[in-house]
Amino acid sequence: MAVLGNKNCSIQNTTKDTLPRVSFVEMKEAVLGKKYELSVVFVDIDHMTALNLQYRKLNKPTDILSFPISVTEGEIFINLEETKKEALKFDREYENFLAFLFIHGLTHLKGFDHSSTMEDEEEKIRKQFSI
Repeated sequence: MAVLGNKNCSIQNTTKDTLPRVSFVEMKEAVLGKKYELSVVFVDIDHMTALNLQYRKLNKPTDILSFPISVTEGEIFINLEETKKEALKFDREYENFLAFLFIHGLTHLKGFDHSSTMEDEEEKIRKQFSI
């Protein structure tokens, strides 16, 4: 298991997949700030399905789940297999779609719910990172 990131952004890959080059730490800091403590964990289909069932009552995998722990701390779980499938559905490059999803997860941790305000916030960050 690879652990990357910095003091306030831990990135763990518990899968056999290689992580694409995405500016996870920089994006996290742009959305949540340098002091926010974030744990990002890449998990397999079974783990993501179990999380989705436990927290959303959906017995199927999803691409990303965000969990706020406090105002200054949160977790994001990502399944790369589902991310690849979704990227194809939306006709986007895999790496680009992963960054798009990550920004979406970060804005949820910032306190946004699905809305035009959330979309506006995401668009600002996507522009900043050419996503």
